[in-house]
Formats: sequence, C-alpha cells, structure tokens
Amino acid sequence: MSTVYYTLSNEIFRNFLFYAVASLLKMMIMSLLTARQRFRKNAFANPEDVVTSKIKNLVPTTTDPDVERVRRNHLNDIENIIPFLLIGFCYIPCNPDPNIALWHFRLFFLSRVLHTFAYQIPLAQPSRAITFFIGLITTVSMAIQVLIRVY
Repeated sequence: MSTVYYTLSNEIFRNFLFYAVASLLKMMIMSLLTARQRFRKNAFANPEDVVTSKIKNLVPTTTDPDVERVRRNHLNDIENIIPFLLIGFCYIPCNPDPNIALWHFRLFFLSRVLHTFAYQIPLAQPSRAITFFIGLITTVSMAIQVLIRVY
C-alpha cells in the first residue's frame, strides 16, 4: 500500500508547510529590512543605487555596521532555513509522531524569530547563540531521525 505524504490531508505535512512558509517569509522580510537600513543610512552598495540618492558625492559602501548587521542576520537565516526545509521534506516520509514533528517545526520557527530579535536589538550573548543552537538542534534531530529510519 502506497501512502501519500505530501498532501494537505497529512497533518505532519500540513504543519510543516505552515512553518516552512512562515520561515521563508521571515527570511524574505530580512531583505526588506536590509533595504530599509540602506535607505535610512544612505549606505548603498552599488554605484547605480547611489545615483538615486539626493546626497552629492555619496560613494558606494559595503561597510555600514547597521546594514551589515541586518545582512549577517539574513545570511544566518539562509544558512539555517534552507537546511531545515530540505531535511523537513526528508523527515515527513519517515512518518514521525505528529506531535513531536509539530514541536520540531514550532521550535525551529520560534528560534529563528527570537534569533532575529536577539541579533537586531542587539541582546547580550548568549541569547543569540542559544536561539541559534535551538534551531540547529531541532534540524539535526530531524536529520538523525531520517538517517535512523532509512538505514
């Protein structure tokens, strides 16, 4: 008997989709925050962007600390959300307990949101490190379950 895992009637897949899309939207918002910082600080990276500024003699820069903080946060999202998505798609056909799977998805998403707040406010360490490791551990937990299941 063949089971279809990637359908909205599968509770695990439905929950994964919700948190996967929420994570992707959160990651996309970081692009908007980067643009906002660039305009706020007049810190444009490309010569053609500098032309749109009303400030004379403005030169391109990639060293503004506020812009770079948002960019690093965005890069950290990319480095963590993409593996979560890929491993999550591998995790679903392992048919995990729906409640455990849901908590993996929730913890990951919450960790990414809290990581962004810790990064952007900025909060003292180890707040950002803790939120990073919570997300990493949930993704690694799913990966280990996949490896155990398929071996």
